[in-house]
Amino acid sequence: MIYQKVYKLYAYIIFNMENIKVSNLIKFYTVVLLNKGPKYGYELIKELERLFGKEISPAHVYPFLKILQKKKIVEVKKTGSRDKKSYFITKKGKEFTSNLLTRFNDVIAAFIESKVKKCAHCECEIYKNGFEKAINGKKLTFCCEHCANNLKHEKISM
Repeated sequence: MIYQKVYKLYAYIIFNMENIKVSNLIKFYTVVLLNKGPKYGYELIKELERLFGKEISPAHVYPFLKILQKKKIVEVKKTGSRDKKSYFITKKGKEFTSNLLTRFNDVIAAFIESKVKKCAHCECEIYKNGFEKAINGKKLTFCCEHCANNLKHEKISM
């Protein structure tokens, strides 16, 4: 799957903004989820577990939340009779998240672009499969058989 390939690529890229290393997908999604709205730590862990389909240790989340709080990316409000901590993103945190998403988008775009081919006839972009045909001894990729036949006829008539 493409997400597994992107994950492997992402694992080698460390986003170091505001001296905060977002070096894995748990940290990445923690920031993204908080950007959607305030969450309790337990709620955040349960949402991460749902996304990843596996158990997430609080040791992966709470130290990172502490760093985000120290760098003023998130703030904490204690609520309820048990003083549960609710984490919410700050204005600085929104900017941080926007930059993080832009950089991650650039990584994904570079990955996808490396997999895209162009049709030898109409130059449309082909991400998967395509139609391959040898013309004048050269193997070319086309989006469809129609383009392959048209290029062959155009080359012959020229």
